[in-house]
Amino acid sequence: MHDHGAPPQSSSRPSSAGTGARLMRRKPVEALVAEGGQGEGGSLRRSLGLWQLTMISIGATLGTGIFVVLGEAVPKAGPAVTVSFVIAGLTALFSALSYAELAGTIPVSGSSYSYTYATMGELIAWICGWCLVLEYGVSVAAVAVGWGEYLNELLDGTIGVTIPDALSAPPGDGGLFNLPALIVVLLAMAFLIGGARESARANTVMVVVKIAALLLFCLIGVQGFRSGNYADFMPLGMAGVSAAGATLFFSYIGFDAASTAGEEARNAQRDLPRAIMLSLIIVTALYVLVAAVAVGALPWQEFTDSEAALAGIMKDVTGDAIWGTLLAAGAVIAIASVVLTVLYGQTRILFAMSRDGLVPKVFSRVHPKSGTPRVNTVIVSVFCGVLAAAIPLGQLADATSIGTLFAFALVNVAVVVLRRTRPGMARTFRVPLSPLTPALGFGFCVWMMGSLDTVTWVVFGVWMAVGLVFYFSYGYRRSRLATGATSVATGAASVATGANSEEK
Repeated sequence: MHDHGAPPQSSSRPSSAGTGARLMRRKPVEALVAEGGQGEGGSLRRSLGLWQLTMISIGATLGTGIFVVLGEAVPKAGPAVTVSFVIAGLTALFSALSYAELAGTIPVSGSSYSYTYATMGELIAWICGWCLVLEYGVSVAAVAVGWGEYLNELLDGTIGVTIPDALSAPPGDGGLFNLPALIVVLLAMAFLIGGARESARANTVMVVVKIAALLLFCLIGVQGFRSGNYADFMPLGMAGVSAAGATLFFSYIGFDAASTAGEEARNAQRDLPRAIMLSLIIVTALYVLVAAVAVGALPWQEFTDSEAALAGIMKDVTGDAIWGTLLAAGAVIAIASVVLTVLYGQTRILFAMSRDGLVPKVFSRVHPKSGTPRVNTVIVSVFCGVLAAAIPLGQLADATSIGTLFAFALVNVAVVVLRRTRPGMARTFRVPLSPLTPALGFGFCVWMMGSLDTVTWVVFGVWMAVGLVFYFSYGYRRSRLATGATSVATGAASVATGANSEEK
């Protein structure tokens, strides 16, 4: 079959003559689907439905963005920040459409890593997977770092006690060891070890709580609404609206997490595309609603304290600090939910890469009782927790943006490639106006990557160099495509494909 790339060799030691072909070897879609759920010593359990998948996507998306980044975006766009949210949402939509098609066609845990493996070859897949490791792993740490601040706000407003800065502030910013950051990551680890269904239930509760907190803000904030705050709607012009949109785009990227649940969804081909699109609609509606109420209640020139903007508005409108405390409680829940779902995504991507032989087998080992990659979860959680608690993230955290955009760009390319190489493949969702829509998604991602500063590009380049060293010293020789191990899976591919076709 032409999708196999270079034929497997009997030795795991590759020959220099076939290096180019080996780097471009693709994993057949049928093999990806047939291996779904299989790990070392067990299989992941398919227990997630449309509701849980949608909540995972919302949980990873709706978090610090609306509580923090709104205050950063309003000074750039003024009252037109609501338009900026719509622009950012449309930009995310182009990539979300491509994710939805591929998630329905290749419903596996690897997300964009697996999609590029099937369409553009092993080297590009590795680079994409390495970008996702940066995106997920560091973003878990970066989000966890902010948990301590909101926890202190909640503690101060309820019992009048706070954790000292040395144990709650970010490292390098007045803190020595961010204990709350480590605690929230370990709490997420405990849920994930218990099982995907249990984790999804906990996440659903947290998502409902944080949506309720934002709706409460809207109900209270609208009482202080002043139409005069919208008199000069676009004071900084369209350039300001676009700049704010670029800032806000990163509040939308969590929908990628839903695609990492492909091997634990009961009906992945039907539910994953729906969950991705539904979550994007819900999050965009909430963002626009909260932004509209916030600007209506507070003149845009006064949005200076980004981390206290919403709490400050509630206090000003009601004259009572209790509402700010309630919002802080919502932020604590929101950040915990993001940590849980993003950590989940990280473990599942490493699970897929491990099953393909590109990272050590320990990451694809499944615990027979819980049906989860427990060792994987513990390793990733401890690493992310220590990273958040003890290491100044600096530019590494900023590099998560460029890694995310790079992965999104590849997904848009993968849709077009798979349409051309496998036009007859059954698709439960199709990107409208392809290839125009994926081209727009690719273009927006490249444009935003170009707007990032030089230091971020340097950090990204160093990260990629480290990844390539690891690939050529480990994954290149141990890849299951290199050893021919994947042929075992393709033998059962027709059965899996037939079953999937019947489900449709």
